[in-house]
Amino acid sequence: MTARTLKGIAKGLALAVVFAFPAFAASTSSGPAPAFQLSGRGGKSIDLSQFKGQVVMINFWATWCKPCRDEMPLLEDIYKKYKPMGFTLVGVNVEPDSKDAEAWLSKQKPVSFPIAFDTDSKVTKLYKVVVMPSTVFVDRKGNVRVMHKGYKAGDENAYLTQIRSMLKE
Repeated sequence: MTARTLKGIAKGLALAVVFAFPAFAASTSSGPAPAFQLSGRGGKSIDLSQFKGQVVMINFWATWCKPCRDEMPLLEDIYKKYKPMGFTLVGVNVEPDSKDAEAWLSKQKPVSFPIAFDTDSKVTKLYKVVVMPSTVFVDRKGNVRVMHKGYKAGDENAYLTQIRSMLKE
């Protein structure tokens, strides 16, 4: 192998490490959740402030993201189970055209949680989302508590632990 080839391999491995490890990381945060208002399914307006006093899980997703598609039915189950306890989930689709998300959703097992469309990426940028999916947990006081980046099978257990803990507060 030439030195150039080895440099290319090293660069590729370095990039893989940079993108792989943070993809499944959870970071703890504090401070107020950035306010937002987006259009949602059926033309409804979704404003984060309407959920004040509830534990809120904001899930940023896209139809082109396989882990996003994989976790969607699990998110629906979580929403249905914990909604009566003061929990809500808002799915924020990050694609520039909401028609793609609407088309995909219409072909899936229906979701009952609110879906908002961030077609201009303003909310995605507010929350500093760089990995799909990304899930943000907001406490009853409106503070960001945890941001979970990425999704792999089993991550829903971390979601449940976080939700249960925050609901007890």
